[in-house]
Amino acid sequence: MKFQQLAIGARFEYEGQVYSKTGPLSAASDQGGQRMIPRYADLRPLDGVAAEVEPKPGRKLDEAAVMAAFDAFHRDCARLVDESGRTGLAAARERFIAALK
Repeated sequence: MKFQQLAIGARFEYEGQVYSKTGPLSAASDQGGQRMIPRYADLRPLDGVAAEVEPKPGRKLDEAAVMAAFDAFHRDCARLVDESGRTGLAAARERFIAALK
């Protein structure tokens, strides 16, 4: 596991010593003292620590462009389903739009 995947306060072993993560690049040893932990370091998490999920930076999307693409997709889908499926497709479209608000 990599250091940036650990939550603040998580305990781990590195180079035979036990540490607790105290910051984005630092950890405190159980024997005392602080240490910088390189991002590339392979760590062994202790106490069944789960990884912290860090959002990855993403690209920004233009709302109007996304809605135009979705509307085009919806029109294509409407042409592919029969009349009985269009009602369900329209309901799914409304749920999708409502979820974005």
